[in-house]
Amino acid sequence: MKFSAINFLIATTFLLLTVFLFTALDFPFNWIFYLTVLGQAFLIFTVFKVLKDNYTTTKTFKDFYEDHPIGREE
Repeated sequence: MKFSAINFLIATTFLLLTVFLFTALDFPFNWIFYLTVLGQAFLIFTVFKVLKDNYTTTKTFKDFYEDHPIGREE
């Protein structure tokens, strides 16, 4: 299974929310520290993955919002 950029973003969010939860529950410092370092590495990798994602679209700023078309209508 190929992980897309959104899957990495969801995993990173879950990991960093786990750090918050562990901090609130007074887990040992080493658990929180290692999860924070791992979360930062995941965040950097996720940003890289999002920026390098092969995504193309035909939409431009002239299309404005899809739910409230102001620009071109076909």
